Amino acid sequence: MTSPNAEGATTRATARYVRVTPMKARRVVDLIRYKPAGEALAMLQFAPQAASEPVAKVLASAMANAEHNLKVEQDSLVISGAFVDGGPTLKRFRPRARGRAFPIHKRTSHITIEVSSIATEEITRRSRRTSANSTGSSKGRTR
Repeated sequence: MTSPNAEGATTRATARYVRVTPMKARRVVDLIRYKPAGEALAMLQFAPQAASEPVAKVLASAMANAEHNLKVEQDSLVISGAFVDGGPTLKRFRPRARGRAFPIHKRTSHITIEVSSIATEEITRRSRRTSANSTGSSKGRTR
């Protein structure tokens, strides 16, 4: 049940001050960028990285925002943008030998995911294109 004005509209969800380093969160976000939202959520549930849990929560929130605010089906959602910014760093000190101190930086992240709705014809066309690319021949390349 998509309304005519909801086609191509985007919604976003943001999690701020997440206690995971931005570099580790970017590894996970790069896995799901531009994928269908349902497929990306399934990938995140089985990803071994610890940062996949907060990213999955943000993605689920963005999908719920799109379903509630734009009245679109979750099958027609695609991740149109996903990025991780660095948040404030908690600075701590660890005692070392001979009275010295060693700095510890506990980094935080701001995770933002945008989802947009596309037509079901576009979804089938994209899935056919990606499946054709993945099953294609090696074109004479050997490894």
